[in-house]
Amino acid sequence: MTDLKKQDFYEAINGDWVKTAVIPSDKPATGGFQDLVEEIDTLLMSDFKEMASGTKEIPEGRMQDAVEFYRLAQDYESRQEQGAQPIQDLLTRIISLENFEDLNNQLPEWIKEGLPLPFHFYVDADMKNTSENALYLDPTSLILPDKTYYEGENEQAEAMLQVFFDMAVQVMKKMGHTRSEAETIAEQALAFDRALAPHVKSAEESADYSLMYNPRDIKDVLAYSDQFDFQKALDGIVSLPVEKVIVTEPAYFEAFHEFVSEDYLPLMKSWMYIQTILAYTKYLTEDLRQMGGTYSRYLSGIDEAASQEKAAYHLALNAFSQVVGLFYGKTYFGETAKEDVKHMVSTMVDVYKNRLSHNEWLTEETRDKAILKLNKIAVHVGYPDKIPAVYDSYLTKTAEQGGTLVGNIRHFTRLAIEANYKKFKQPVDRDEWEMPACMVNAYYSGSLNIIVFPAAILQAPFYSLDQSSSANYGGIGAVIAHEISHAFDNNGAKFDEYGNLNNWWTDGDLAHFEKLAEDMISEFEGLPIAGSKVNGKLTVSENIADAGGLSCALEAAKKEDDVDLDAFFTNWARIWRTKAKEQYQQLLLSIDVHAPAKLRANVQLQNLDDFFTTYAIGEDDPMYRAPEDRVHIW
Repeated sequence: MTDLKKQDFYEAINGDWVKTAVIPSDKPATGGFQDLVEEIDTLLMSDFKEMASGTKEIPEGRMQDAVEFYRLAQDYESRQEQGAQPIQDLLTRIISLENFEDLNNQLPEWIKEGLPLPFHFYVDADMKNTSENALYLDPTSLILPDKTYYEGENEQAEAMLQVFFDMAVQVMKKMGHTRSEAETIAEQALAFDRALAPHVKSAEESADYSLMYNPRDIKDVLAYSDQFDFQKALDGIVSLPVEKVIVTEPAYFEAFHEFVSEDYLPLMKSWMYIQTILAYTKYLTEDLRQMGGTYSRYLSGIDEAASQEKAAYHLALNAFSQVVGLFYGKTYFGETAKEDVKHMVSTMVDVYKNRLSHNEWLTEETRDKAILKLNKIAVHVGYPDKIPAVYDSYLTKTAEQGGTLVGNIRHFTRLAIEANYKKFKQPVDRDEWEMPACMVNAYYSGSLNIIVFPAAILQAPFYSLDQSSSANYGGIGAVIAHEISHAFDNNGAKFDEYGNLNNWWTDGDLAHFEKLAEDMISEFEGLPIAGSKVNGKLTVSENIADAGGLSCALEAAKKEDDVDLDAFFTNWARIWRTKAKEQYQQLLLSIDVHAPAKLRANVQLQNLDDFFTTYAIGEDDPMYRAPEDRVHIW
């Protein structure tokens, strides 16, 4: 075993597990994160089932409406009887459009109902004044995973588009269209999608999210289109005057007239038509649910759709995510664990502060501002004190009251969109969580300078009161420090202690940091895996956070009386254990800002001096990396 650790540490820890692990038929992968997700899904599915049947008491609050929504989602017999009728009015509205004037006359309502458009207005914190919310303008999404798939002769892209085309035709035939009608609509929708592709950013270009901050005077925004009446749209969706809009991708909107014209209207109508249908298939009949997910399953290599029970649960979870998260956190997350994790967070912050204080390449001016930012980071653990107020209006209309699954989700969608627009020019709520407590994840918000650790990730293998302190530091400790490191990665470093986009670096320090970031890019660039290669630039921010997180967690583990570096390194590798479909891995290589799990485990270990001494790894061992090639940033 020791020799194998010198050859491939990830395989030494996870190899036997990988040989026997079975990927669920409705998932693209299994492993540390995925298995924990499955466990939580199973737990909450059981809760929903028991509460829906009356064998378990429903807690006070919004869970009552979540359970009622779940009952509607589980009523597949009624869904079958209703067919596609619950969305027929939406489809009729699209078909009836004869010109842009028809669309402009109903544009505010169209936006509030979440219907497809080649643009998207939304409200979020102003990146240069994060105390107040601003209005943003964003492009729509492409059908293929990334714009790079559209470039040149791409056999993989052609196969994907064929699957999408076949799915769209099959769905529309099921809804009463002739094959000829369905094929024409699908062909036109794909043609419109292809017209957008040259003008949007790739995943790599989007990885630097500071570049999405492009404030534009309202007059310039209104001039982007001579077809869409943006002024009418804004007058109908926000109640305060709009002087500026933050445009996330100016190049897209500067080319807007090329694909938003009377000539393109038939193509855009077909695109809106099929996008609307596909957005709702999961709420319709069982046949349409199965058909409508064909393309997304193909992208990830998933063998079959989720069971009806799981699908119904996920619809309820998605609609009431923060409600379900709060229920999960209060029910299953103990105070002992919460206090222990808070202690670990405090320890990691102190380690980081010490490292910044003794950093040899930062000048005093930059170092002081970095420590100021660190001291200002807000930390949330477990679950929020409250959930967004919009959920108070999520009153599920039951079947007895004449409600349908689609009718409720359409109502909830509108409420959520309107709630977002009401935030325009209002103070930013820094206590509002971006993910529910039942999600196996954690995040750092650069624009708010906060870190959130939902309850779901605060359990084995990441964390357990039954694990040694070293194992916990190799798991959740590294995750905690990873999120702290995001405050100082190539993205986070551009935001100050209040989350404002603001350069607080001296020119020399920034240049040195950017050189170190280039070293991290080079370390991962082109590494082969799953029949493809890693994009070092796409993954650099997460790799910087991994490196900082792991090294700081190691330092913290060494401060404990029961330090065990083998347990530390072993649990670090264990949390990344993954068995995934090759198709899914290749998809992630194109769009995911995270490096593949195996490389996250192995490559970062090779930057740590203690790793080599712990396992007596020498120059002749495959896991060895020369000291001068080890990347150290934080």
